[in-house]
Amino acid sequence: MKPGFKLAKDIYWVGKIDEREVPFHRLLLTKGTTYNSYLLKTGKPTVIDTVDMEFGREFAEQLSELIDPLDIQYIVINHTEPDHSGGLAALAGKATNATIVCTEIAVPEIQQMYKLQHRNYLVVKDGDQLDIGGKTLLFKETPYLHTEETMITYCIEDKILFPCDIFSTHIAVEKLFADEAGFDITEDFKGYYQAIIHPHRRYVRTLMEAIKDLEINMIAPSHGFVIRQDIPKFINLYAELSSETTVGKKVSIVYTTIKNSTKKMAHILQDSFLENNIEVELWDADKSDEADILKSIAAADAVFIGSSTKYADMTGNLENILLKLKDLNLEGKLAAAFGSYGWSGEAIEVVQDYLNGTNMAVQSTSHVIKTTGMTHVEFPIRIRFSPKEKEKISKIKNAAEFVSDLLLSAI
Repeated sequence: MKPGFKLAKDIYWVGKIDEREVPFHRLLLTKGTTYNSYLLKTGKPTVIDTVDMEFGREFAEQLSELIDPLDIQYIVINHTEPDHSGGLAALAGKATNATIVCTEIAVPEIQQMYKLQHRNYLVVKDGDQLDIGGKTLLFKETPYLHTEETMITYCIEDKILFPCDIFSTHIAVEKLFADEAGFDITEDFKGYYQAIIHPHRRYVRTLMEAIKDLEINMIAPSHGFVIRQDIPKFINLYAELSSETTVGKKVSIVYTTIKNSTKKMAHILQDSFLENNIEVELWDADKSDEADILKSIAAADAVFIGSSTKYADMTGNLENILLKLKDLNLEGKLAAAFGSYGWSGEAIEVVQDYLNGTNMAVQSTSHVIKTTGMTHVEFPIRIRFSPKEKEKISKIKNAAEFVSDLLLSAI
């Protein structure tokens, strides 16, 4: 299959098939993959997404055989990850009249990644439309599917959804349409979901809301097969795979505090878990019986332990409890440290060290980034002074929501 394959009237596939075993997100794509890019040859010719940066020059050259790059008016970037936006630098060098269309968050990322500070950008928000001369594009923001700047694009006249990573499959396709594959793609479709989308399943709700009123005749994602049959089946699979279970999940939150800032953090965590229908037991280690706290920890699915910092150390009775954790079998439980501080916050790291000495799955920023790519979730949760500002409260809630998703996952 060569670039120029026709999907619909004036809409063409201009991507790249990568038949290698491709290292990707610490996986090895043994079936290869496909980088799907689309050319809409309308009154204002538009390219939707590009290809991996390794194939940028080839992509721009082959596209030049189908259209004069100077005629391209818009380049839509749904997602800035280099396997989608990587061909942008090479294309922008030829398509000098083109305006780059993306979300506001994506602009500085594109500028820095590809040195495109002086290009024209059209920032679109949820629900915005763009007339490209004979066709109209509708944009929906779908943050964290699977990074913050992500959006999806819908062609109103042709009822085609261009959802970038969403609804993708990692296969070096021989036939672009799933119904012509010669086999059932369902397992590959599920495999992609679990590898890329499932860590972000909370945000699948945003996706379902974004597309619920759209009539979709074709799904043209950025990897693998284009889907034009059984579309409700594949959409419903995302809904099913991202569903939650709320059966008996419990969190134990234990803290000590000096001026109530760490206590406030504990209550924000508590409220966030309760909003997700997760049972919470909250303990002030200086006011509660140690045996009751240890019993609560033993019965919990997740454990959050926090302390204020005084003279570079924890406060109150917390260390006595932490010392006893190593003697408990806490396998299978999630754990996280938190705390407020005024100077340097050593106590939070000391709590983290104690937790790492148990057999719990202790959350860390490093682990979050390596497993999900998320950069808005941080562990341990460190807040300087009182958690009053919106940014600080969001930091605490993001951590609670991340753990909630791990607890509530139905698969």
